Amino acid sequence: MGNWVVNHWFSAVVLVVWLGLNVFLFVYAFLTFEKSDKYYYTREITGCCRRTFRKQLDHNFTFHKLVAYMIYLHTVIHVAAHLFNFERYSRTFKADDNSLAFTLSNLYPHRKGSPWLNPFPSADMTVERLTFTSIAGLTGVIITLALILMVTSATEFIRRCYFEVFWYTHHLFVIYFIGLVIHGLGGIVRGQTEDSMEEHLPSKCAQDYEKWGEPSHCTRPRFEGLPAESWKWVLAPVILYIFERLIRFYRSQQKVVITKAILHPCKVLELQMNKCGFRMEVGQYIFVNCPSVSPFEWHPFTLTSAPEEPFFSIHIRAAGDWTESLIRACEQQNSPMPRLEVDGPFGTASEDVFQYEVAMLVGAGIGVTPFASILKSIWYKFRHADHTLKTKTIYFYWICRETGAFAWFNDLLASLEREMEEYEKVGFLNYRLFLTGWDSNVAGHAALHFDKSTDIVTGLKQKTSFGRPKWDNEFSAVAAFHPRSVVGVFLCGPQSLAKSLRKYCNHYSSLDPRKVQFYFNKENF
Repeated sequence: MGNWVVNHWFSAVVLVVWLGLNVFLFVYAFLTFEKSDKYYYTREITGCCRRTFRKQLDHNFTFHKLVAYMIYLHTVIHVAAHLFNFERYSRTFKADDNSLAFTLSNLYPHRKGSPWLNPFPSADMTVERLTFTSIAGLTGVIITLALILMVTSATEFIRRCYFEVFWYTHHLFVIYFIGLVIHGLGGIVRGQTEDSMEEHLPSKCAQDYEKWGEPSHCTRPRFEGLPAESWKWVLAPVILYIFERLIRFYRSQQKVVITKAILHPCKVLELQMNKCGFRMEVGQYIFVNCPSVSPFEWHPFTLTSAPEEPFFSIHIRAAGDWTESLIRACEQQNSPMPRLEVDGPFGTASEDVFQYEVAMLVGAGIGVTPFASILKSIWYKFRHADHTLKTKTIYFYWICRETGAFAWFNDLLASLEREMEEYEKVGFLNYRLFLTGWDSNVAGHAALHFDKSTDIVTGLKQKTSFGRPKWDNEFSAVAAFHPRSVVGVFLCGPQSLAKSLRKYCNHYSSLDPRKVQFYFNKENF
């Protein structure tokens, strides 16, 4: 390696500089075409750099999980192969004394620096003992256990109910990568040395192994461990990760000011904040850290404010120790607001909502938050007479278990109702509210007052439906009203609902590309 550096350092520097310039020029040109008004109409015709193309990058969590599953699968194969090899190594001492395997296993004494081939020094060594006394075996056990803990703690149940367990366990990846780099230093798998190959060619000497070392016969072969190469595979990802962490650390140090904290029903806290240089789009999310609650935990929250507002906001539902502690800290009277650190915003599929002629927005419980940002943005666009929206109709579905949850955005929906009437856009926003958890008194009271102009649960003109949506009816109605439109279906909710909506999107999309097409989009954080 040293000789290579001495002989080729100048070529390597030139190559790095050349690649760096190419990357810089590409990024500069890309941003010019993406952001400049000069190329607005060019982008409109060619479709280059559109969100519908770039949104594949927003599926980073799905890609992350896929990579994790592949690592897990190949780890199982790798461990099984080594256990099989260990068994074969161990059995050579029980073989016939005249076998080649027995001869190779006893060719040299087992000590440091010895050119041995079989990692088992004698028949007394067991597989278990070698596993826990060798570098390769011990690091293999450690990184395998770390991987098992990371995968099992990342299941949806653990993440939803015991987020702290998932968060801290997932950081075992540091131990995993360190162990992975050290793992190959054990040299369990060995090959013949180069100088030995000049004196001992296996193709000529393997048959006469009983006469190795005798005059006029082949010398005894010498062996060495293969060089550790795993660092080559992890070096680039580690450098990128460190670079990304440095950027996130820098961004998180920018001062965040909480301007307002509002406690809504059902233990939902709304925080309105200001941050220097903060710019957002509809449907994006941020990571939030509260050092007084936990200095290491960062939790994702969807932005519920509109880009047109002078602040950005999130809604936090009490769903665990961290969220409950934060809500308590914000509730304390006569005490300053806790300090928050914010990183982001980050893109999601919901950013594409205004790229569709027709949009179906489906929120379940607190999953309504990305659509609050969208609905607020619509409200601002109509107030400022911005009628350039490509979107002509929006269908909004909100599914809740508790009546108090509807109070979060009642004022927003009421304002939208008035705005749509004022601008004669009554058909632009069609929303349906579904209550899945209720008692007979609520249902009976609603039935008695059904003829009133406003709903008794929400106070809105749109009446609340009891039960879950009948998606067959909803999709068929949308397809009938918009027979030649491209419909974007957006969900922020559970995986079971995602499977159902994806099925309906496929079922009601026409085989004729000129007719109605449903495209499914789901929040993935």
